[in-house]
Amino acid sequence: MTTELNHRERATLKAVASGRAEISCSCEPDLFVDGLSCCDQATTRRLVRAGLIEPATDGPCGGRVLAVLTAAGMVALNGSSPPNAMTAA
Repeated sequence: MTTELNHRERATLKAVASGRAEISCSCEPDLFVDGLSCCDQATTRRLVRAGLIEPATDGPCGGRVLAVLTAAGMVALNGSSPPNAMTAA
């Protein structure tokens, strides 16, 4: 993302980082936190398109899988890379 995260985006990333979020396997993904649908689909889709969150595994179309932060998501949330992140040369 080229702009700083807003409060809602940061809260969404924190929920994903804590392992409390699932994402639907779809070209327009939806996020579920603690089993409940996240009402702000635009934020979810913006974070996915920015490469900050992604499904942990492949799943059936429309199915739900664990959502995880990408390396870029970790940087956006914490300001640093995860300990084992590979960096491109």
